[in-house]
Formats: sequence, structure tokens, C-alpha cells
Amino acid sequence: MSSTPATSAPASFSRVAVVIVAGGTGNRFGASLPKQYCLLDGKPVLAHTLEAFRSALPGARIVTVVSREMEDFWRVMCKEALDIDPGELVHGGSSRWESTGNALDTLDPADFDIVLVHDGARPLPSPSLIRAVIEKASDHDVDGAVPAVAVTDTLRLITDPSTGTSSAVDRSLYRAVQTPQGFRLADLKRAFALPWRPDFTDEASVMTIAGMNRIAMVEGSPFNIKITHPADIEIASVYLRHIASPATDR
Repeated sequence: MSSTPATSAPASFSRVAVVIVAGGTGNRFGASLPKQYCLLDGKPVLAHTLEAFRSALPGARIVTVVSREMEDFWRVMCKEALDIDPGELVHGGSSRWESTGNALDTLDPADFDIVLVHDGARPLPSPSLIRAVIEKASDHDVDGAVPAVAVTDTLRLITDPSTGTSSAVDRSLYRAVQTPQGFRLADLKRAFALPWRPDFTDEASVMTIAGMNRIAMVEGSPFNIKITHPADIEIASVYLRHIASPATDR
């Protein structure tokens, strides 16, 4: 992980915007609802995500990307079942890149210095993690910041797809990237002006392809999981109970 100290003070939270990307259909999840609307300890996953950022960054502007088809469902759920403000909503597109771009179109670099982009189905980002990304993204010696964790499984590189043969690689050279990912808003909007490419897998990849490739890493969290499969709901529930312990420092 990068341990270089920041060369500028962290941005004021009032100068931070947050984009929560929750427009996916959740086809891999296999439930009747997209995973971000499934219940985690009595509340939708997306509600946990939204509350995490509201708690960590009071005063920050938060834009949530939802599909056009699910907007009314989410508004009604927030009002009638959760008694929370759904916040500012924009419609998603056919890809994560398009969905993020739709949200960025609503943000003006004159109003915000830093933007964080986060997965709606990643409900357990800690305040310390969120603020660490902001602090590192505010460093003018880097182009952005992402949380990442060490890879614990052995990795192999496929050398011949036709036969399935492979070779070992040094896992210490690799990290698994999480969200929120943080960037200067003006830079990220400039990167998103590029036409779509299939290797735009996250916001950091868009920045890198746009030539802004000084992406720093901050220490991620094992609790900051993305809900992908039904069993992940159960895992996240266990993590929520662990995080709620006063002795837990996450």
C-alpha cells in the first residue's frame, strides 16, 4: 500500500460529492429483487450504504444512481418502510460507466473538489476508510485513491485457454480493489469524456486509460464486502454484529 503522506489537507466534507452506483439488475444474485434492495438485518442493502455515507460525511452531497424501473419502488420503500430520505436520484444506464457518467453530469467542479464513487451493494464502508480515501485523493501528487486489500488465495495465470494450463504468480504483487474510489471531480469528468471501452471496469481504470494513472492505494477493509451472492447477505449480517461491538476498530 502507498504510505506516502498527503501533501495537502483533506477536502472539506462540504466540498465532497458522493456517487452511489445502484442501478444494476443483480442477475447473478438470483433473487426476485436486485441485490441492493434485498434485506440485510431488516433494511435494504442500499439503505445501509446510504446511511454509512451520511454518517461519515455530514454535509456531503450524495447522488444515488438507480434504474428507471426501480425509482418509484425505492422512493416508496424509503418513505413508507424505512422513514428515510431517499436523497438525490439519477437514472442508470446500460453499463456502470454510463451510470456513473449520468451522475457526474449533475456535479459541477466549481462546487466540489473531490468525488467518491461507491458500489450500492457494498453496505459496510467504515468512516475511517471513507475519510482515508478522501485524504489520499486530495493529495496533488496522485490522480486518485482506491481502497485495496491483500490477496490471500494463491493466484495462477492462464497461459493457454485452450488447454487450461497455467503458471503461478507472486500474489504479493496484487491487491483486490474495493470502493469508494476517490478523484478530483474535474479530472474524473474529463476522463469520462472518453468514449466507452470494454476495459472500463471501474473509475480507476477510466482514469488510467485517460492518462491519469497515478492511482494510490489505501488500506481497505475485510468487512467492506460487495454483496454478489445470496450467502453474502448472511456474511454481511455477521460483520454488522461484529462492527457493532464497542471493542471493534474497523
